[in-house]
Amino acid sequence: MLGVGLSALDTSIVNTALPAIAVDLKASPANSVWFVNAYQLAVVAAMLPLAALGDKWGPRRVFLLGLALFSSASLGCALANSASQLTVGRLIQGVGAAGIMSVNLALISAIFPPLRLGEGVGLNALIVGTGMALGPSVASLILAVTGWQWLFAINVPLGALALYFGRQFIPRVAHSQAAIDLRAAALTAVTFAALIFAIGSAGQRTEGYLIAIAVFVFLVCGTLLLRRQAGHPAPMLPVDLLQRPMFMLSVLTSICAFSVQGLAFVSLPFFFEGVLHRNAVQTGFLITPWAIATALSAPFAGRLSDDYPSGLLGGMGLCILCAGMLALAWLPADASEIEIVLRMVVCGIGFGFFQSPNLRAIMSSAPTHRRGGASGMIGLARLLGQTSGAALVALCLGLGGLEGARWALLLGASISAVGATISLSRLTVR
Repeated sequence: MLGVGLSALDTSIVNTALPAIAVDLKASPANSVWFVNAYQLAVVAAMLPLAALGDKWGPRRVFLLGLALFSSASLGCALANSASQLTVGRLIQGVGAAGIMSVNLALISAIFPPLRLGEGVGLNALIVGTGMALGPSVASLILAVTGWQWLFAINVPLGALALYFGRQFIPRVAHSQAAIDLRAAALTAVTFAALIFAIGSAGQRTEGYLIAIAVFVFLVCGTLLLRRQAGHPAPMLPVDLLQRPMFMLSVLTSICAFSVQGLAFVSLPFFFEGVLHRNAVQTGFLITPWAIATALSAPFAGRLSDDYPSGLLGGMGLCILCAGMLALAWLPADASEIEIVLRMVVCGIGFGFFQSPNLRAIMSSAPTHRRGGASGMIGLARLLGQTSGAALVALCLGLGGLEGARWALLLGASISAVGATISLSRLTVR
């Protein structure tokens, strides 16, 4: 949980500080989104290969190695003095984060018995929410007294502490002796790296030929990967699990919900500062209520998911999130703090009610021996959604300037409605 909280803290700290980093490194608002996209590209590319490695080495080893790499790369990000250096540091940091996230839920499934799995994923959501809740506040306090570099430097002592406890207490889980298919791992990494690059480049309105090349690489490598994994009992890209209706619908719901989160958390700093005329410190504290509400509602929703259908709880949560996003987008330029906070709380409650039941649905719909693949797919769906959301924010900012942040919030409300429809459709699946 300490490692998971560390990665969540880092995500929310960076999103809140994007305007400050962009100014200091002389990057445009749209280009600064690559500080988020580079991290997510690396995570998506490494997620499934590291999940497969966790099945072979055991999730404990992959988790600790990822935590060590994440902490080391954080120091490199803190020392960066150009946009390109920070982007490279974020790429390396993303590989480390993939090691943490790819096996996290596999470890939780090993620790909690099946009848209490909802409680376990609820606790996970609580830690993620707490990390994200602390992120904006910590970012605001740090930016008020020093430079953005300390937003990354804070990960170094926290990472060392997590490694110290992790080596002593993270359990050793039985793992497979099957050999890792290195060619499949390479195809998986290239396939999803090309997909994320294409999405991010489209959001940046990059030259069309570069986007076309990335899409071509994605299609070719994806086809080769599917052919190579055909008939495999435990494919790296878990197509066997995606053939299960409950698993597939839950993954699609997750992609929609995290797209909304990406749209919100990347656009809100620009919206608060550029449209509502708040400073960086105020922005951090105004984002915090969303994460606090998620942290408080997610464990409650997790316990409910042990007794009520995940499709119903997730659909309700995304409907609430849709309402909150619409309310944020319609805020007037002279909105008061209490008006902003109430809307952020509504969004946080909605996201919390989606998150825990959906995680439980994904993990419980996968057989025990495929928990590693299911855990990796959760991380992949999350990052695909967040990257798509960030790319859409870049597109909105590029087309509409700072007013594009309001467009991004309206777009997030629309995607929330789509996700709610997919989640409720799970009520018809056995």
